[in-house]
Amino acid sequence: MSIHVLEQGRLFCLHTKNTTYQMKADTYGYLLHTYYGKRIDDTDYSSQFLMLDRGFSGNPYKVGKFDRSYSLDTLPQEYPGFGTGDFRSTALMVRESTGNKTVELTFHTYEVMDGLYKIKGLPAAYSEDGEGETLVITLRDKVNGLKVLLYYGVLEEEDMIFRSVELWNEGSQKLWLEKAASMNLDLPFFDYDLISFYGRHNMERNVQRRQITYGQMSVGSTRGTSSHQQNPFVILAEEGATEEYGRCYGLAFLYSGSFLIEAEKDQTGLTRVNCGIHPDDFTWKLEVGESLELPQVMLTYCENGFTELSHHFHQTISEHIIRGKWKRRKCPILINNWEATYFDFDGEKLLQIANQANHLGINLFVLDDGWFGERDDDDCALGDWTANTEKLGCTLTELSNKLWKNHMRFGLWFEPEAISEDSDLYRKHPDWAVSAPDRDPALARNQLILDFTRKDVRKYIISSISEILSSKKIHYVKWDMNRSICDKFSNRLPKDRQGEFSHRYVLGLYEVLEKLTSKYPDVLFEGCSGGGGRFDAGMLFYTPQIWCSDNTDPINRLKIQYGTSFCYPPRTMGAHVSASPNHQTGRKTSLKTRAVVAMAGTFGYELNVLQLDEEEQSEIDRQTSFVKSFSDLLFQGKYYRLSSPEEVCTSWEFCDEEQKEALVFAVCYGIEANTRPYHVRVKGLAEDVLYKVIETGWNNEELDTDPIYLPGSVLMHAGLTFPVPKEDGDSFIFHIKAVSKE
Repeated sequence: MSIHVLEQGRLFCLHTKNTTYQMKADTYGYLLHTYYGKRIDDTDYSSQFLMLDRGFSGNPYKVGKFDRSYSLDTLPQEYPGFGTGDFRSTALMVRESTGNKTVELTFHTYEVMDGLYKIKGLPAAYSEDGEGETLVITLRDKVNGLKVLLYYGVLEEEDMIFRSVELWNEGSQKLWLEKAASMNLDLPFFDYDLISFYGRHNMERNVQRRQITYGQMSVGSTRGTSSHQQNPFVILAEEGATEEYGRCYGLAFLYSGSFLIEAEKDQTGLTRVNCGIHPDDFTWKLEVGESLELPQVMLTYCENGFTELSHHFHQTISEHIIRGKWKRRKCPILINNWEATYFDFDGEKLLQIANQANHLGINLFVLDDGWFGERDDDDCALGDWTANTEKLGCTLTELSNKLWKNHMRFGLWFEPEAISEDSDLYRKHPDWAVSAPDRDPALARNQLILDFTRKDVRKYIISSISEILSSKKIHYVKWDMNRSICDKFSNRLPKDRQGEFSHRYVLGLYEVLEKLTSKYPDVLFEGCSGGGGRFDAGMLFYTPQIWCSDNTDPINRLKIQYGTSFCYPPRTMGAHVSASPNHQTGRKTSLKTRAVVAMAGTFGYELNVLQLDEEEQSEIDRQTSFVKSFSDLLFQGKYYRLSSPEEVCTSWEFCDEEQKEALVFAVCYGIEANTRPYHVRVKGLAEDVLYKVIETGWNNEELDTDPIYLPGSVLMHAGLTFPVPKEDGDSFIFHIKAVSKE
């Protein structure tokens, strides 16, 4: 049993393999957070809190007039409410019909359940074999009748806790939720750095590390999506923590809409972090008897730095978030026509590209934007999901049959959440577009957003996409979304529920995805939002991979994929080999380096294979053979960051669970004259096993270098030296394979 309840149901200890999470309902009924860290016994840790009169920190009336040392302003709380004398960032703010916003939550009861809990209409971690336990703690506000259920799902082997909240109005008046976090975590001792992942379109998830100083800091999005600009994942790390050293906490939000993660260091040195739907983009009306379930947060702790923390998330996302047939099925090597043709194509050109790609070992052809309606540029036709047979020169059925006849699978690009003003759909249903009353809507990419809060809109999207997927041999869907959401208003919501628009939009999106992915389980759905604008664990519940960035430049991708890997497994990162010079940066890089970088993701191509010379085509043939021969290792192997893009040589590694085989990749950029040696310590090997190490080329061909034989202890502690790069952007691959015991 991972959940222990002691002291007559007042002390709660959640144990995983290596961690303990503890909280206690104290004498006055307040639920205090007492400990989260390395696994300890069930000793009540609340005795460590010093009760002092801090001055200007108020005292609950029930404590009495003469005890000024007890204050909610200084105690570590599990789920703090607004207006009760705690002046720090709050988890919950509720407005009553009187206008009062005070909410005072006290302990009521608890329940322990087998298995992990589910959340209606929202992504949540699951367990196929029923492992895990759930603790539900009920808090109540005795005045307004609000009931708050705190959910804690525990996966012991993964060292992961899943938190969420359910709110019920059991009072006699309407309530409005103005802020409702999915979790709060108070860490009363020690100092921490906040590591977050910022960016912009084409340069997502750059690593930012800041000391949490006195006051507040936050990351978040009000764009209606999780966004390119901030990712709903953060790390709290002790000062000096590295890949292999240091205590750190990881927090990932399973949500694809507007979010807020706040961190605050208070007057006593306590660090508070909470996470939830962004309150600037949210107000939710709870009628008497109504409830609201909030999105889930993944929470983990580790003692040994960022690599261990990443492995917790990689394992959990791979086994307990990603679902369906594609959970353990590898994505075929694909070619996407976008950067090869953009809108300038016909059926004959597409078949030429697909057939040539097929000869080079590529198994899936993806037809991107421009195949539907009167779509010859990005100004029109979004929403008109019928094939342009005049442009294609055939029907989609005929095109897919021709591809399948040549053993080539077929995929299609969709942007189902958008609508163009110049479209048949808009002319028929202008009210389906999101816009504020009596105002011109803001355009982005000359398009508007469909109102996914509306049932008729969701029904249309499901129907129109189903018609295509049911009648054609479609193996893959790229689900794109190319703008942020503003003008947030629905003509189907009453005026006192307009604050619910953003969250209802996400719920509508999830409903559509759930129905389509369930109806077409053999289709691989890839998420996309201008690349990585909605790269979050919530989307991975529906789409087992996400296009990592619209930027395919391999040198830029080193940073993008590096930052992404702190939370998300490489198997989820859409990554393609594109043309040189690169279309986004103009940078020239070798075909080898472009492939090396793409192998840190799902691996595919996005270039015109018809324009390649014989040598380049031969190299692609050998690249695809290489990926297929090492597919299990690249898909399932443990991923290690060996050096960062801030260094001259960026390197990473995949190692199998049995510690028998590894691949080490390196790309050297920003090299200097009279260069120093580039050297890394390999990770994840067995200390007492002898390994053969060879610099390798495609198809596992050995280059003009002799293999070396070293024990795992030497490779992991003394390290491995790379060859001297011949040019900026030069790349290397080392194959490491066990040969015997020493």
